[in-house]
Amino acid sequence: MTEPRPPFPPFDRASALAKVQAAEDAWNTRDPHRVSLAYTEDSVWRNRDEFLAGRAEIVAFLTRKWERELDYVLRKSLWGYTDDRIAVRFQYEWHDAGGQWFRSYGNELWEFDERGLMRRREASINDVPIAETDRRWHGPRGDDERGPEQEIPLR
Repeated sequence: MTEPRPPFPPFDRASALAKVQAAEDAWNTRDPHRVSLAYTEDSVWRNRDEFLAGRAEIVAFLTRKWERELDYVLRKSLWGYTDDRIAVRFQYEWHDAGGQWFRSYGNELWEFDERGLMRRREASINDVPIAETDRRWHGPRGDDERGPEQEIPLR
């Protein structure tokens, strides 16, 4: 059985912000097994045009993703929340094996169970080629970049 993942629903602004930051921190490790522990055993996902069910498929997906999306670095921002749901906007940067950099823009819809595990994730994502000199981020957020006032730019 998976350990509970606080904060738990029902969410308020502070707990929703904490949940978003925890997800960003986990994804920036690029460790598929660690990331998968935030999801229920039977979690369902739509990521772009892929549909996944269960942790094994999540781990396989994330393994493929981070083999292709090199030097991945992510920023997430709270968009809205209800009792057991959170909406997030995000951007991440990465490069392919040929050295082309991208910024990926996306939105996610999350639904949680009572243990704070995500049982549903829907993500819509678009990739935009960028020059390496246009990168915004070179690693996970530092302590000075944390907090609700740290919004990610639209473009």
